[in-house]
Amino acid sequence: MAGGNNHRMKALSQRRAVCAMPVAGSYRSIDFTLSNMSNSHIQKVAVFTQYNARSLNEHLNSSKWWDFGRKQGGLYVLTPTVTTENSNWYRGTADAMYQNLTFLRDSHEPYVVIASGDCVYKLDFNKVLEYHIEKKADITVVCHDMDPGTPIERFGTVRMNGDCRIEDMEEKPLQAKTNTISCGIYVLRRRQLIEMIEKCAEEERYDFVRDILIRYKDVKRIYGYKIDTYWKNIASVEDYYSTNMDFLREDVRNYFFKQYPDIYSKVDDLPPAKYNVGADIRNSLISSGCIVNGVVENSVVFKKSYIGNNCVIKNSIILNDVYIGDNTYIENCIVESRGTIRANSRFVGEGGVRIVVESNERYPM
Repeated sequence: MAGGNNHRMKALSQRRAVCAMPVAGSYRSIDFTLSNMSNSHIQKVAVFTQYNARSLNEHLNSSKWWDFGRKQGGLYVLTPTVTTENSNWYRGTADAMYQNLTFLRDSHEPYVVIASGDCVYKLDFNKVLEYHIEKKADITVVCHDMDPGTPIERFGTVRMNGDCRIEDMEEKPLQAKTNTISCGIYVLRRRQLIEMIEKCAEEERYDFVRDILIRYKDVKRIYGYKIDTYWKNIASVEDYYSTNMDFLREDVRNYFFKQYPDIYSKVDDLPPAKYNVGADIRNSLISSGCIVNGVVENSVVFKKSYIGNNCVIKNSIILNDVYIGDNTYIENCIVESRGTIRANSRFVGEGGVRIVVESNERYPM
């Protein structure tokens, strides 16, 4: 699922879908879900795109990066289309599947994994499937216990009994009664999914969580599969910022990039980062194609960015292809991609993360 818009991302989602947001210097958020599916030997994957899909479609223009360039199966990018029967955009997650029901009907795999493309995590879907079969479940929901103090109200919460069967579910409750949330990952039989989606469409219901999971919680055997490893959802500016900052921790980098299985992404042919005389880098990620002249501290700098002389970048995220002029000071900010920061500028996020969107003087309209 990669088609929704998220207003909590503010200016960051005005140019791209949330699933195409850059993460950890050289990746996109959808890379983690696609890599998990590839590493789980899932051979047929469909990506439902809709909102601001250009950047995401460019990223997915070749399936070879995730080993989906196959004769059997492969990677399918499905967008809303006008037909003789329908001319609507996707009105929800269930409606997105209903509009592409032919894809499900023509498939021969017995089980379906439904996953969101805006989460950062590692998961072997085979273990979830084994659990699903062992419990004789109708639907298995992957769950995660959030840390105390996390605003849980924007997630779907679940409550399970001692056998991990889900007894209660709430979607974005006003006041959360539990700290266990749904990760937006589900496993169920393909034929059962088709039946549920068709019934949903007959009743003009469009949301998979509200109109299927919550409605069927007392009718179907719905179980929760808990994961206790790293999991983050990029659902707001603060979440996006903290997720990238997490990759400055050695344990998080080792978990994702040095421990099997690997995370894959589209590879650009770029030279390694260049550090000129006077550059001072401390606890930061600097991506390929960057040229650094100033001070970068506790920051993530994405591909093809230029940092001028006497610049100071602290606790910030510099997205792709940003030009930062000399004598600039940036702290607690996210600088939007392809931006041009004039020399002698100063941007500081006070009381929160500041998004910097500057007009681009390098690329004529």
